[in-house]
Amino acid sequence: MAIRAVLFDFSGTLFRLEHEALEDHGDLMRALTAPVGVADGLSPEMAEAWHRRDLDQHLHRDVHVNALQAAGLTGDGEALAFYERLVSAAYWRAYPDTVQALRTASEAGLLIAVVSNIGWDIRVVLNKFGVAHLVDEVVLSYEEGVIKPDPKIFLTACERLGIDPRDVLMVGDSEEADGGARAVGAKVAIVEALVTAERPTALVDSLRSHGIIPV
Repeated sequence: MAIRAVLFDFSGTLFRLEHEALEDHGDLMRALTAPVGVADGLSPEMAEAWHRRDLDQHLHRDVHVNALQAAGLTGDGEALAFYERLVSAAYWRAYPDTVQALRTASEAGLLIAVVSNIGWDIRVVLNKFGVAHLVDEVVLSYEEGVIKPDPKIFLTACERLGIDPRDVLMVGDSEEADGGARAVGAKVAIVEALVTAERPTALVDSLRSHGIIPV
């Protein structure tokens, strides 16, 4: 069947947590944004909660603040202030072809959803980069109470778009999480979560390889 909709992951796919102020915290940032694994230095209770962080906005904040404190941000309010910057639009960058990929898919008549395991509202980032109007649905784990690779989150996106999952392409950076879309019959394209400057065309290449953009 022809592809009629594209689901995009958010972090590491369309956008990346990337800012000059984070350059001295590279290892920590990789731990905080990785789709799998647990940040170092957490208590057993917080390590268990880490796996549920994207299901609840308050838990997301608390777990990350604990991880930041374990990483050395122990000053009064320092970890919370740092966390609040991480979930602000100012600290996120778009990949070089993000706008092109979204615009091309939209102009081709495809419906678009952003489907993300995350504990805060990424719509502020979509608005900052002027692409919110290109996205038909935003499906966030903390709002839905379910995380990828659970088939329910992909089915939710497809239902809201009114599209059969077999007519959908899921584009993400995690085989473990985004690859779960295969369970509902969707096609999957995996891109690498490289720094933005090192990945100029992966999104457009994924669309092209699935016939959405002419070769």
